[in-house]
Amino acid sequence: MGRWSRVVRTPVGIVGVGLLTLVLLLAVLAPILWGDKADAVDTNNLLAGPSATHWLGTDNLGRDLFYRVLVATRLSLTLTLLAAALGTVVGLLLGTAPLLLGRRAGRSVATLVNLLVAFPGLLLVLFFAVIFGVGARGAVLAVGLAVAPGFARLCQTLVAGVAEREYVAAARIAGVGGFRVLLWHVLPNVAEPLIVNATITAGGILLSFAGLSFLGLGVQSPSYDWGKLMQDGLSGIYVHPLAALAPGIMVILAGLAFNLTGEAIAGAFGVPAATGLGRVVPLGDLHVETEQTPERELVHDDDGDPELLLDVRDLQITFPGPDGPIRPVRGLTFGIGAGEAVGVVGESGSGKSLTALAIAQLVEEPGRVDASHLAFCGTDLLEGSHDKLLGTSLAVVFQDPMTSFNPTMRIGTQLAEVGRYHQGLDRRSAFTRAVDRLRAVRIREPERGARQYPFEFSGGMRQRAMIGMGLMGSPRLIIADEPTTALDVTVQSQVLALLQEVRREEGAALLFISHDVSVVADVCDRVLVMYAGRIVEDLPTADLRTGARHPYTRALVAAVPDMTTDLEAPLATIPGHSVDPAEVPVGCAYADRCPLASALCREQDPALAAGPGGSRVACWHATERVEVLTAEGASA
Repeated sequence: MGRWSRVVRTPVGIVGVGLLTLVLLLAVLAPILWGDKADAVDTNNLLAGPSATHWLGTDNLGRDLFYRVLVATRLSLTLTLLAAALGTVVGLLLGTAPLLLGRRAGRSVATLVNLLVAFPGLLLVLFFAVIFGVGARGAVLAVGLAVAPGFARLCQTLVAGVAEREYVAAARIAGVGGFRVLLWHVLPNVAEPLIVNATITAGGILLSFAGLSFLGLGVQSPSYDWGKLMQDGLSGIYVHPLAALAPGIMVILAGLAFNLTGEAIAGAFGVPAATGLGRVVPLGDLHVETEQTPERELVHDDDGDPELLLDVRDLQITFPGPDGPIRPVRGLTFGIGAGEAVGVVGESGSGKSLTALAIAQLVEEPGRVDASHLAFCGTDLLEGSHDKLLGTSLAVVFQDPMTSFNPTMRIGTQLAEVGRYHQGLDRRSAFTRAVDRLRAVRIREPERGARQYPFEFSGGMRQRAMIGMGLMGSPRLIIADEPTTALDVTVQSQVLALLQEVRREEGAALLFISHDVSVVADVCDRVLVMYAGRIVEDLPTADLRTGARHPYTRALVAAVPDMTTDLEAPLATIPGHSVDPAEVPVGCAYADRCPLASALCREQDPALAAGPGGSRVACWHATERVEVLTAEGASA
């Protein structure tokens, strides 16, 4: 059953839709059926009370109030819907401005919205009513613009929360334009609260119009709405109360119809109930299906190393802070060759994920990325925008697969976006390739899986689908940002094995980010150890357990239990806390936690110096580590 049909499956929906349908039918039919009777003047029945002939009595011209209340439905609802539409459109434009216009211009719009929200709604209505003048048109403009700031504020809050999600970043990497990102990835995920707010606001707008007309600022004679009828009946309310109460009751019923219908419609914009989970093909049952591509030549510029696929030199990422700039990434230099797997390890806050975001051009203002050289496939990433290159040659697998997919779009549709925008495929061809990519990452029944929503996939299946999204192009580098987070060890092993096989089949390089040293040791050829925004050691993974020279690397390895760990002894830990990027100390940032620290460590920050076997280490006491750490034991 479709979404809209589910609206009337609840008691709230039945009552709300029933009332709203009745009100809408009155708005359409009442002027046709009873318009003449409502305008008929009877001087023999001026201000008559309720009777069998006139159920609500008559007004000062002898016109039947019952028919006038019914006929007033059309104008009352028409003005309400016009003002609601105006407020919603203006609110959406203001609320989405930060996403479409950028941070700087968006901040100015947000400031304007905050100023307007600070004023009481009634004052705004009266202010705009004075500007636009008395009458129905002025009332529509006044009420519509008065409700827009509140709607814009809600929209800003919701959009800001969704705009930071990984699936929005993935869409940007895929080259999707800002307006389409808003239309397809942001607004559908905030539609439910916006629709509820719009419908509830419609009830408030109805009351506002009634109030303006009651005060004489809205509808003017000879036209009339419910507020105008309440004004006309006020003078005789003690003698003839129904003249004023009847239109008021209609305002209440219509407002209740909007509110209840809004609550019911909100459920219709949720993701449909699951129809069954897809299945994952065991690793041994299916080979990865990849398209054969011709051998690709490595492109490089004159200043870059022709052997490097990714060349990073002196990378720095800066954010403004209350006491000056904050640099969570400070002078990273490394390279990744074609087909090479490089791991990045370190504690939370060491700058691992920010480094990946900088390479993928996903660090937004006020963050700033600087480097003496930052090139991918020989193209300088600091010069202009390279969405086309990054969307096809660079694949990013984010750490949380649940937030990496748009929950309101089907899996196949999201994968197909890459094919449509970067490979020029039509809708059908792109969807066909999406199905093929799901099959390549071992999603059984990929045709069915492509038509399912993300919540219908398990965590491991979502992570596989994320890898499949990267394979929509022909990636030369896959950035995997903690891709096994929150997965159990069995699924984690399957995902890691899949990444390894994709590397072999596609010939792609891998930048694998993790806090788990043991996982990196199993997957990567080389490991970069980061601490406080710097690389403190770069070494082959084969030397990680026995040949590490930096005390921090040794401590990370020692903190991971293995089969030889003494079960009776306390687990090894690293004393102290990681460094706050806003308060990086002078000298070596690890000095306060290091058992080898000396006065020199606290005065001068060691450079990353070359060592044996192509390794690099930034430590003043790298040559002393064996004797001292052996004496200290596992605590190192």
